[in-house]
Amino acid sequence: MIPKYKISLFLLLAAFLSAFSQSDNSWHLKKSEGGILVYTRNSPGSDFKELKSVCTLKTSLSSIVALLNDWDTYPQWVYKCGKSTTLKKISESELVHYQTVVAPWPVDSRDFVVNVRLSQDPVSKVVKIVSTCKPDYIPKVAGYVRITEFSASWTLVPQKDGTVEVIYQLLVNPGGYVPAWLVNLAVVDGPYETTLNFKQWVMKEKYQKAVVPLIKN
Repeated sequence: MIPKYKISLFLLLAAFLSAFSQSDNSWHLKKSEGGILVYTRNSPGSDFKELKSVCTLKTSLSSIVALLNDWDTYPQWVYKCGKSTTLKKISESELVHYQTVVAPWPVDSRDFVVNVRLSQDPVSKVVKIVSTCKPDYIPKVAGYVRITEFSASWTLVPQKDGTVEVIYQLLVNPGGYVPAWLVNLAVVDGPYETTLNFKQWVMKEKYQKAVVPLIKN
């Protein structure tokens, strides 16, 4: 029989390690393949992992922005994207976007509405495209669970050698009855597949020749 004090010490140690794990919000590399790095980290106030993918491309800022602005193509290259629709164009650098996420049976598919803003630093030329959640912008759609916690960003950092470092970050609570631990087991697949497809799509001629007036290359 194990002495009670040893059990207490074990429980105390387990609680400490659990608390340390939750408080550790540094990035941890989970996958490195095909020039794509995928990281995860704990996010304060959320049970779900925050994701980040990083890759470097020999292309222009305009070509990347042209692809990211081509919302109709998202179902073809964004992981599990079902529908992609612009609800309102506010300006050349801001819009409201609707997107669905296809989930395997028996899990219900999800949808979300985001405000998307594009900006570029005039000195560094770094481009940021930030999406913030607007779950009540339109009524809920039958057959979909509305995501109410979603934030994503693309950061495009031009390098001295003419390449661009592309950083994609995502934090999402899928809602419904999907446990966080189950979602966290599969979080690497989405950003990796999206970035892999993105690398191929951006090299298409229509994007390579694209000119985006807002972007200074």
